[in-house]
Amino acid sequence: MGDRHGIADVSLGNASDYLDEMGPSWVAGAIAAGPASLASLITAGASYDYALLWVVVLSALAGALSQYLAMRLGLLTERGIVGVVEDHLGETWAWILVADVVIASGVAQLVIMKTVAGVSATITGLPATAWGVVWALVLALGLAGRGYRFLELAAKGLVAFVVVAFVASLAVVPIDAGAAAAGLVPSLPANSALVAAGILGGAVHITLVTMHSYTMRARGWTSDDYGLATFDVGVSMLGAFGVFSVATFLVAASVLSDPSLGTIGAAQALGPLVGANAQWLFLLGLGGAAVSTLGANTIVPPFVVADKLGWGTDVGDPRYRGLLAAVALLSAPGAFIGGQVLGQLVLVLALGTVGTPFAIAVVLYLLNSGAVPEANSTLANLGGLALLAVTGTLAANFVASLFAGGLAPLAAVVLVFAVLVALATLGLLVAFVRDGNAGASV
Repeated sequence: MGDRHGIADVSLGNASDYLDEMGPSWVAGAIAAGPASLASLITAGASYDYALLWVVVLSALAGALSQYLAMRLGLLTERGIVGVVEDHLGETWAWILVADVVIASGVAQLVIMKTVAGVSATITGLPATAWGVVWALVLALGLAGRGYRFLELAAKGLVAFVVVAFVASLAVVPIDAGAAAAGLVPSLPANSALVAAGILGGAVHITLVTMHSYTMRARGWTSDDYGLATFDVGVSMLGAFGVFSVATFLVAASVLSDPSLGTIGAAQALGPLVGANAQWLFLLGLGGAAVSTLGANTIVPPFVVADKLGWGTDVGDPRYRGLLAAVALLSAPGAFIGGQVLGQLVLVLALGTVGTPFAIAVVLYLLNSGAVPEANSTLANLGGLALLAVTGTLAANFVASLFAGGLAPLAAVVLVFAVLVALATLGLLVAFVRDGNAGASV
């Protein structure tokens, strides 16, 4: 049976009302529009000029599709994804999903904190280590003290600010319109596959897929809010995230030529190239993106762990509140990590990317099973399978590139994690076929 809910539920008449009510997908957008995505976009623009603009546009479309599928599962079950997995696939699969999410988001939390502290230090002149402690306390007090709605309001405000900042910086940078138009034609320059994978991996990520059912539960959304939830995904991922990605990429492609600059280095380089206005707009946009990502990422591990343990997933449950505060405070050591943040952001993206195919496979399995009252349409399933193929390819590219660079300890950890997740994904596909669902709606 195809789904009776769909984008047609969103009309111009209720769009103005939806603008006031939207929110959960903006929290996901806050993670997507973060330092790792920035690093990939800057590297792509500085290395290959405008040639990968089509990948940037594709990433916004893919990110919106993955959020739409996650939204369907959350609304049609009206539960958190871990609980649904445990009921319909079993406890082992639920623990695999929890471990996948906690590892990917936990490592990301430390590196994102390093980025936030570094940007704060660049803007203020105060030590990055001190900023790490300050931001950890702000997270603990804000999130554990005021709960999800505080985060959602902050995410909407910060993402909107980030989009404005990067569009404004774009306005003071010379853009080659002809070259940009040519970049919309799909092509992959030599040695650009990994960078393209990084751009797509920032938009289609395990944390974004798994957190969405919990943020919608926090808002009390049900299947009756399908139109609003669809509008929310479209405006945040296709709109805000898409504009952020395109603007950042075009700035890098227009004036930067050193792909090793990294995020903060790129902002500092803009000053002598095109003026202090562009430098400060870009730096402030980077700061807003890093802070919004840090806050949104903090809630992901507590959501899935609390759900698996049968706790509440809001601050009304003191156990969840304590878990949220602990994750926030444990972010502080990230500011003390040495080394170049650009390479660490690539590692974070690698961990998230190799864990993403399993999460998408879980969502597709459940959307074509007895977990939901309405199975996916053929179009939704085809889109989901395309996402699975894309994310699987991204994961393979990341692992291959790390292996080719020599199996250092961190690369070895990623490799082991990738093998375990790949085995889990294959096991899930076998279970899907065994249960007789392989032909559902496709």
